[in-house]
Amino acid sequence: MIITITGKPGSGKSTVGKEVAKALGYRFFSAGDLRGEIAMRRGLTIDELNEIGKKEAWTDKECDDLLKKMGKEEDNIVFDSRLAWHFIPKSFKVFLDVDLNVAAKRIFKDQRVDEAKAGSEKEMHDRIMARMNNDSERYGKWYKLDIFNLKQYDLVIDTSKMTPREIVKSIVGAVKSKRHL
Repeated sequence: MIITITGKPGSGKSTVGKEVAKALGYRFFSAGDLRGEIAMRRGLTIDELNEIGKKEAWTDKECDDLLKKMGKEEDNIVFDSRLAWHFIPKSFKVFLDVDLNVAAKRIFKDQRVDEAKAGSEKEMHDRIMARMNNDSERYGKWYKLDIFNLKQYDLVIDTSKMTPREIVKSIVGAVKSKRHL
């Protein structure tokens, strides 16, 4: 089985994805890490890469092509990716939602090396809003998708008041129920 985890920034996609993979004995793949590497190879932050992506499709293509290939050739893998659910339609699709103030606090505390550093949680909140708007614009333009339409996912979890352990337990339980159907 392939599990795709998407959601809002700061919802716990990477943390939870790694733990779900470990719990099920699956491999874990982060599209965000790959895109961060692509940005850094070009001397860009992930936000700068995303901004270019509003006008040029190449910024997502390398990652998207790899997701499509992996979805066809591999099994027993958990993807942390904004779009893997779209490229791997037979996957178990999870969306992690979060209150954006909680997300800002989480991301501010543990900022990534491929992003410009934010000076405050308020600045981080504004960046999250900008990223979500950018994602919506890019994915709408290139793929005609609304990634925030929750009807297209098998499981939606609001992670705002949950621990990673609780979220993992919910996802693993849902996956096990799905396998028994």
